Amino acid sequence: MDLNSSPNQPITVVSTFALPFGGPPSVGDSNSSARKPIILWPGMYHSPVTNALWEARSQIFERLLDPPKDAPPQSELLTKTPSQSRTTILYNFSTDYILREQYRDPWNEVRIGKLLEDLDALAGTISVKHCSDDDSTTRLLLLVTASVDKIVLKKPISVDIDLKIVGAVIWVGRSSIEIQLEVFQSTEEGSNASSDDVALSANFIFVARDSKTAKAAPVNRLSPVTEQEKLLFEEAEARSNMRKRKRGEQDRREFENGEANRLKTLLAEGRIFCDMPALADRDSILLRDTRQENSLICQPQQRNIHGRIFGGFLLHRAFELAFSTAYAFAGSVPYFLEIDHVDFLRPVDVGDFLRLKSCVLYTELHNPDQPLINIEVVAHVSRPELRSSEVSNTFYFSFTVRPEAKAAKNGFRIRNVVPATEEEARRILERMDAETCI
Repeated sequence: MDLNSSPNQPITVVSTFALPFGGPPSVGDSNSSARKPIILWPGMYHSPVTNALWEARSQIFERLLDPPKDAPPQSELLTKTPSQSRTTILYNFSTDYILREQYRDPWNEVRIGKLLEDLDALAGTISVKHCSDDDSTTRLLLLVTASVDKIVLKKPISVDIDLKIVGAVIWVGRSSIEIQLEVFQSTEEGSNASSDDVALSANFIFVARDSKTAKAAPVNRLSPVTEQEKLLFEEAEARSNMRKRKRGEQDRREFENGEANRLKTLLAEGRIFCDMPALADRDSILLRDTRQENSLICQPQQRNIHGRIFGGFLLHRAFELAFSTAYAFAGSVPYFLEIDHVDFLRPVDVGDFLRLKSCVLYTELHNPDQPLINIEVVAHVSRPELRSSEVSNTFYFSFTVRPEAKAAKNGFRIRNVVPATEEEARRILERMDAETCI
């Protein structure tokens, strides 16, 4: 099957373990013997999905690897439909044992962290596809993940059943693109994907930069055709306007009147922990006592086609730390629910010293059947030689506890998290308010 000439055909994902020993032939490339194998492309941190996507779109991505010198920018913007960027990838978990083992977690479900990486890789491919003008003489745009809208897990994802991800551009601004991704898994053999089969949904926003000047660059226009495409476009337009309004507001608002009382109430229990720990509520815990941290040096193997660290890699590492934090806090295996909006504030480069710090920001216990554990993960890019540290990303994850874990423990209870400082209390209130405004 020629995937370059048939762009909307499903892309089948295969295990990466076979690739170093020959791998599949290049798809749709008559000069495949002269082309550098995908396994030797930048990064070598290739998931099965990045390999499949790069193979399927090899002609476009090769131009990014070796762009024409002094190539002019795209002379005229095109108008494309969502269907022209729609891309489907298939995981044949039911028949590919090695692929299944690459994605299996200890509870026989798909590893969410790896899936987050794949979503970012697919969204990046779709954005490149939309922005391409199919002219090999012009220079391609530099497309980077600007933000991720809420990612919601709607039902458990089994690693024994075939999985499908469908994505397409749903909205375009002047230099920004929103891509919607849906993960489908059906328990019925041979059934067509339906809304009932959606296991996870996510929206990624990419921004375009001129690869030579690094300035914002216009992207191809989008013309929705169907009623559903028009509805998605309108909803994305509303989200874009809301993001602009939020950027125009103060980052930190003053807590006055009733807000000051909320702050005081939130701090009250924390002060008892600090001043009279013997009298503190045993069903509560200080926020600082829930903290976890890890750090790493970003390696060349983790870079994307543009030489920067994969946004999906950062999502993966943040998720793993958040999951561990929730596990250590609850004392039972957590169940992931969602990731709230994430802004990628600064790029992460090869060689950067990345520190990930997590904590349980607060818990919601009003529903005993589904207690919520809200985790904050802050990614810092530190430069020890300059004695500097900058926030790259802040992630907010929501977990609950698996029903079987609660059933196994009589009197199971999640603790209430309380702040010890005013800064911690403000972070909690701002996060709570952000949740209620969604």
